[in-house]
This record gives sequence, structure tokens and C-alpha cells, in this order.
Amino acid sequence: MAEKTRKIKKIMMVGNPNVGKSALFNRLTGGEAIVSNYPGTTVDYTKGEFAEGGVFYEVTDVPGTYSLEPRDGAEEVAVSLLEKAKGEVVMIVLDATRIERGLYLALEVIERGYPAIISLNMIDEAHDKEVLVNPSELQRLWCACSCDIHHQR
Repeated sequence: MAEKTRKIKKIMMVGNPNVGKSALFNRLTGGEAIVSNYPGTTVDYTKGEFAEGGVFYEVTDVPGTYSLEPRDGAEEVAVSLLEKAKGEVVMIVLDATRIERGLYLALEVIERGYPAIISLNMIDEAHDKEVLVNPSELQRLWCACSCDIHHQR
């Protein structure tokens, strides 16, 4: 009897440098991507898998980038990976302590037509710094922005 092939959904994790992408990647996949706090740490990408509810996911931890207009080698790798993955889901990881920094990249991702989700990271640190983040309002604005951009096409 032939073994049933499993369908794997792909996710590209993007975000500014040092927003915790690699730490989140490790938690999701059980991987061992290098986690550090200095620019240029991840200039290549790391892949891993996890399963949730019978669905298998392949996750790619993309090098940190501030924009989809690359200015260095790490950003060039990030943009190249995204271009090759057109149509795959992009998880945009935002640092909740500096959420405004990641919103520019998030807007670029949806403007280019990628199906995208937002992951708020470092909520505990934001709370400790008394930075208030309203995930429900962010979700409302994200949906409104995504819909506006997709309707304009």
C-alpha cells in the first residue's frame, strides 16, 4: 500500500534584525538557529518543520531586513528568498517594544501581494517598559490596510 504523501504549507519568517525571529523559529521547529543581538548574524537562511492539528509546515527563517529594497548582503538574501517564494505565506515578526519600526516592512510585504500574518514578539518586554500594544486594534488596521491594497489591484 502506497504511503500517503503529506502536504506541507510553507511559511517565510521576516522582520527587522533582532526582533526575535530566530528565537521564535527555534520554538516552533525545535531548531537551533543562532540567536544573538547584533546585526548581520543571520546572513543565510534556516529551514525547519513543525506540525499542528495534522498540518505540516516548513518554516524559513529569513535574514533580518528593514526593507524590501536591499542595502546589504543579508537584506539581498531576504529579498531573494521572498521573490522565489511568491505566493507563500509570510509571517512578519514585529518587536512589540518598537512596533513602528516593523510596520514599514509589513506594508511593503502586503503591497507586493504576499499573503501575510503578523506575529507580535517581545510582548513581555513591552509590558515591562510600559509600552501598550493593542493587538485587536492592530488586527483591525492590518485587515483594513490589506483589503484596501488588494482591492486597488
